[in-house]
Amino acid sequence: MLTMTDARADLLDRCDAALVAAQTFLAAAKAGVTAKVVREGRPDRALMEQEQIAAHGLAWVATYVQTLGETLDWARRCDEAGQLGDLEALILEVGFGEYLAQLRGGLPISQNEIVRPADLGVDHKGLAALDAPAVHALIQDGTAAETRARLARQLDGALDSGHFGALGLDETLDMVRDQFRRMADDLAPQAHEWHLKDDLIPLDVIGSLAEMGIFGLTIPEEFGGAAMGKAAMCVVSEELSRGYIGLGSLGTRAEIAAELILLGGTEDQKRRWLPGIASGEILPTAVFTEPNTGSDLGSLKTRAVRDGDTYKVTGNKTWITHAARADVMTLLARTNPDEPGYKGLSMFLAEKPRGTDAEPFPAPGMTGGEIEVLGYRGMKEYELAFDDFAVPADNLLGAEEGKGFKQLMATFESARIQTAARAVGVAQNALELGLTYARDRVQFGKPLQRFPRVWMKLVMAAVEIMMARQLTYAAAREKDSGRRCDLEAGMAKLLAARVAWATADNAVQIHGGNGYALEYPISRVLCDARILNVFEGAAEIQANVIASRLLSQ
Repeated sequence: MLTMTDARADLLDRCDAALVAAQTFLAAAKAGVTAKVVREGRPDRALMEQEQIAAHGLAWVATYVQTLGETLDWARRCDEAGQLGDLEALILEVGFGEYLAQLRGGLPISQNEIVRPADLGVDHKGLAALDAPAVHALIQDGTAAETRARLARQLDGALDSGHFGALGLDETLDMVRDQFRRMADDLAPQAHEWHLKDDLIPLDVIGSLAEMGIFGLTIPEEFGGAAMGKAAMCVVSEELSRGYIGLGSLGTRAEIAAELILLGGTEDQKRRWLPGIASGEILPTAVFTEPNTGSDLGSLKTRAVRDGDTYKVTGNKTWITHAARADVMTLLARTNPDEPGYKGLSMFLAEKPRGTDAEPFPAPGMTGGEIEVLGYRGMKEYELAFDDFAVPADNLLGAEEGKGFKQLMATFESARIQTAARAVGVAQNALELGLTYARDRVQFGKPLQRFPRVWMKLVMAAVEIMMARQLTYAAAREKDSGRRCDLEAGMAKLLAARVAWATADNAVQIHGGNGYALEYPISRVLCDARILNVFEGAAEIQANVIASRLLSQ
């Protein structure tokens, strides 16, 4: 008779074998898509567009396989630390069973787009990798109703304890998480009022967060930061976003601005700007997108023309978050109209006076208006217009023109990791709201959570949140180790955004009609979750980037 220890060792071994099978299947999928879109050793842009389903499907398959690997690594770390309990083992088993079944039968890349092995050019021989005994066993056990019912029973206790599975963090990060978790819990009721009234997050709240160090988490100590790395950024962003996405996003613009300055700025620019950003005294905003460009940054038209010791900026920008309150804009503009695409772009640290409700944009040469939005309201979105807006030449990032796009690209890894962490936090919020309602709401003589199609939704949310979390943490560890991680960061953002939306949507469904009522926080969470598939790289763009990288290796 197997002991509990033996059973868990057997589960880990089966997952090991299944991961090898999944990696073999990924290789077959890559070969199939390569035949469709790669010419002379490089992905052909026209063929990539023509075969978008196959290319993006490959990105999702690779994301699933990477996620399985990181989830198994998490389980092994839990086992070594004596933390692989029933809850963790069930998350592992259900996660592997579900993702393997989807790899074999059809993987959802959106609500109504399913990619199947044949779409990827995988024949019966390539699919045979998923005929391994370990794969069959995990699909059979991990998708079984009785296995998921056991996990559903575990979730009831998880709601009371706040423990939805060991996270695999070290003691320091656990302490950081607890600190910000308590703050998020305290602010969550207020956040719903901010959302309903479409109010900005109060400045005293921003001041409290600044005192806790959220704006300087990853800034080196010599510039007033905490130098804690991207893993800490993930933990803080996740917990604050669990309270309200706006709280988790307050640090995003500081993260982008600080990394731009650290990686591309002069020493004078670092000394001038970083301490103020770290302390929260200087609030930055990112000014990149234009009305007709979206993700196509190479088509930016906003001009910055040198005039002595000043650049004069003219053009339009849109979807600028927290713009009225910002003290400095990381502004991407074209300094060389003769250089096509990305080459003529430069980045500026453009100062502006902080606006007020009465006069949101008091700077000469700059006007703006609010964009009314469904969710993500606490910092507000704006469209901006510049007409000979003056920026000192000393504020050209790195003191060199034409480097703007390259400088921005260097920040994408961190930005996408942080967005993935925000998505995990939003998803966790939705899960907890759905689970609370399902437990408290009685229908037909019993709580909603007793109905299989209710607890099944909650079970899969808990499983996928943990898997997306571990994928995100892994990307952060890669970044902290100084290794290139654009692939891992992109995968984390791609998966976590989908998980957030699916969890919020299902939590609304569990609420029934009440989920559509503004008084219930889940209505806000649904609106907030939807944007995660769009900003920091829309899901389709993200999948295309991942596929291009995979096919170029």
